[in-house]
Amino acid sequence: MDRILTILRASAEPTRLRLLALLAEAELTVSELTQVLGQSQPRISRHLKLMGEAGLLERHQEGSWAFFRLVGEGAAAGLARELVAALPAEDPTLHRDRTRLAEIRRTRAEAASAYFRASAPEWHRIRSLHVDDREVESALLQALALDGHGGLLDVGTGTGRMLELFGPRIERGLGVDASREMLAVARANLDKAGLRHCSVRHADMYTLPIADRSFEIVLIHQVLHYAERPDMATAEAARVLAPGGRLAIVDFTPHELEELRRDHAHRRLGFADAEIQGWLKAAGLSPEAPVHLPGRPLTVGIWLGRRPAEPQTLRRSRSTPVNEPARAALGDSR
Repeated sequence: MDRILTILRASAEPTRLRLLALLAEAELTVSELTQVLGQSQPRISRHLKLMGEAGLLERHQEGSWAFFRLVGEGAAAGLARELVAALPAEDPTLHRDRTRLAEIRRTRAEAASAYFRASAPEWHRIRSLHVDDREVESALLQALALDGHGGLLDVGTGTGRMLELFGPRIERGLGVDASREMLAVARANLDKAGLRHCSVRHADMYTLPIADRSFEIVLIHQVLHYAERPDMATAEAARVLAPGGRLAIVDFTPHELEELRRDHAHRRLGFADAEIQGWLKAAGLSPEAPVHLPGRPLTVGIWLGRRPAEPQTLRRSRSTPVNEPARAALGDSR
């Protein structure tokens, strides 16, 4: 009862209810929230601090910016969403907030489009060398055969395309990337797709800020050929994989296009099946049959590894629920 009272006290104020409504819709910075609400940054920050202490919000730092969103799991999340659902849709203040939020989303989308236009020639050049992306995505969907349950982590999310693709098939999605510019593109794309249960974070693929055994699916899509130590990146991705979960790596098989190394920063000219399967085994995963999608001249490979399921007796003996680490995975900084 005390927990519920704390949550209700932290919500029972007009500005905080407006914040709840906004952060249920999008992941926003303090600066963006001040634009929407028309209030000072110190005042907004105080409200956010109080709501965070009550467990209503998640906060994560990205360089000098801090992003906030409604907490994704637990009692506070359920109660917060019930409060948001109870707010009158016709309320003029909330309507004005939604209009200003739409303008912020438009600004994000325009900035993302400008960045993407600048880099598009390189992307199109590389894409012309391999099988159509739609064929790769179709094969990946078929290989993973998700049923709408569990969480997905996309390592090196880039534009967030994998989150868009799998978003309707998962309960929650998280994308991480080392490029803040690409994260801006991904956020705009997720906003446009209405995928509120998916978010992105700034992170290094070698040291993921995620608890062990947190995600049922982990993707590394067209990222390893940029990596200095792809074996270490694979091991780190496997670390956060839940028992029974699967890691999917999508990349090129061995090729001789030196121009990709010279002009496009590819450190590796593709990977052999035995090499990637060796990394999967070293990380404690059981490799599955690879899929090859021939192109001209590049062939795309899909390599899968599964973490063995936990014995039933061990699951029953645990005092902590199996899904407990998942809450930490989404960056709850309470």
